Amino acid sequence: MFLNVIWVLFFAGAFIACLAQWLCLGNSGVFNDVMQGVFAMAKTAFEIAIGLTGILAFWLGIMKIGEKAGAVQMLAKLVSPLLKRLFPSVPANHPAMGSMLMNISANMLGLDNAATPLGLKAMKELQEINPKKDTASDAQILFLVLNASGLTLIPVSIMTYRAKLGAANPADIFLPILFATFFSTVIGILITAFFQKIEIKNVVFISWFVGLSAAVFGSLWYFSTLSAEEMGIASAFLGGIILFAIVMFFLILAAIKKVMPFDAFVEGAKEGFSTAVTIIPYLIAILVGVAAFRASGAMDFIMDGIVASFNFFGIPSDVVPSLPTAIMKPLSGSGARGMMVDAMQQYGADSFAGRLSCMFQGTTDTTFYIIAVYFGSVAVRKTRHAVFCGLAADVAGVIAAITIAYIFFPP
Repeated sequence: MFLNVIWVLFFAGAFIACLAQWLCLGNSGVFNDVMQGVFAMAKTAFEIAIGLTGILAFWLGIMKIGEKAGAVQMLAKLVSPLLKRLFPSVPANHPAMGSMLMNISANMLGLDNAATPLGLKAMKELQEINPKKDTASDAQILFLVLNASGLTLIPVSIMTYRAKLGAANPADIFLPILFATFFSTVIGILITAFFQKIEIKNVVFISWFVGLSAAVFGSLWYFSTLSAEEMGIASAFLGGIILFAIVMFFLILAAIKKVMPFDAFVEGAKEGFSTAVTIIPYLIAILVGVAAFRASGAMDFIMDGIVASFNFFGIPSDVVPSLPTAIMKPLSGSGARGMMVDAMQQYGADSFAGRLSCMFQGTTDTTFYIIAVYFGSVAVRKTRHAVFCGLAADVAGVIAAITIAYIFFPP
């Protein structure tokens, strides 16, 4: 229901913005600009979905090998004490446990190409035990929030953009982003736990929280001792060796369990192809709405209103030039990336606005995109409190990013 309202508001806001430009400024060409933007985005959305086909087929094929060989169940047992408390509705040793773990791990390493198919795999497995197929289950919502909160240890792509745009130290946003994204993830979990009445005051949850916090800050300390070049090399090596090790582990385990790996891979790859086809209409729907809203100038109108509000209340407007990235990020990853680059080009990569826009880009994920793709892949229409919890994590990340930016990079 909420997605339907948001989608209509995108087009309604775009139409009103176009009318305003035509009647007040005589810009009759804005209508054509919006439609051209919509057509271009529809094509792009289709190309994105088709581009996912090969990746989905590969990873779902590998996951099928692991599932048949028992590797997924082994992973589930490893973290079952924590996951059983966060996902009480998921049966113990269910394959979804392992898929969710691998998806979250890939997200933390910034391995988007691996994280998306693994996440779709987990969502499909969660749908199998969902009693109301058109309504998001508690487990699906919490899993989506974990993805939307965007916990990332190594923001390699952002550092790459900063290096290209002349930042003196492209890695200087590494620590601030890690602090902010960790905060957004914790808030996302706590808010979702409140809605779902998940008991978090227990020894297991607290132990895992303390342990993960130590691991995060330990990793943060280690990478902070590296140069930007060394950090890029280390993260690339770590991501590559972990993924390759997982593939080899599945193949070795399949040999031990006498599972036919090629046949299992083909079976899983077929699921990947059908999933990619299912995603297309949902992906096109959300992205064309965003494109219309952006091309109409409605986003600029909102930003002018925010500036006026800040000035009226006497709030420092240093963050305003970076806000387009924060506003766009829940809607479109590529759109937010463009806003980030624009902020660094206009104000400088080492300016407060440039750094804060990078922090917004790295702190959270594309919430509406994830909702559209993940729920769309299993035909869930009623999202319940998923949107609110996902956006709450986004807002927490934005607030944390602003606060930390003032500490690390005072204007």
